[in-house]
Amino acid sequence: MIEPVVKEIRVPTTPQKAFRRFTEEIDSWWPRATHSVSLDKCRTISWEGPEGSDLYEIDEDGNRHVWGVFTAWDPPKRFAMSWHPGHEPEEAQRIEVTFEKRGKETLVTLRHSDFEGLGETAQKTRDMYESGWVGVLQTYEETLG
Repeated sequence: MIEPVVKEIRVPTTPQKAFRRFTEEIDSWWPRATHSVSLDKCRTISWEGPEGSDLYEIDEDGNRHVWGVFTAWDPPKRFAMSWHPGHEPEEAQRIEVTFEKRGKETLVTLRHSDFEGLGETAQKTRDMYESGWVGVLQTYEETLG
């Protein structure tokens, strides 16, 4: 079994605002040029609504690249989704993000697991996300500060 990637940050806002920024407003903060399927050709990141819907990017040619499907939706406490940007759905990992009130802040915890379906590249992919989520969450945190 490959250990999950777990990252925590504290943001100076309510769980409601933190949840909404992470989900509905993802296009306003996600580092598309470095963390997307089409990189500098990525034009938007969008989603179709809560549980059962896709999270995806649209590139400059209008191509749609699905990153995953929301599998749990409990605002403002948590959401979960399959995660397979640039891969087939059969190679999906799992992401769960929770939002917990801590005084005047919100503790945001991201857990990225289930890398085993990637076969020989599983550990390498996990290690890449270990550092990759740091930059993504830092960008997210900066928009809430």
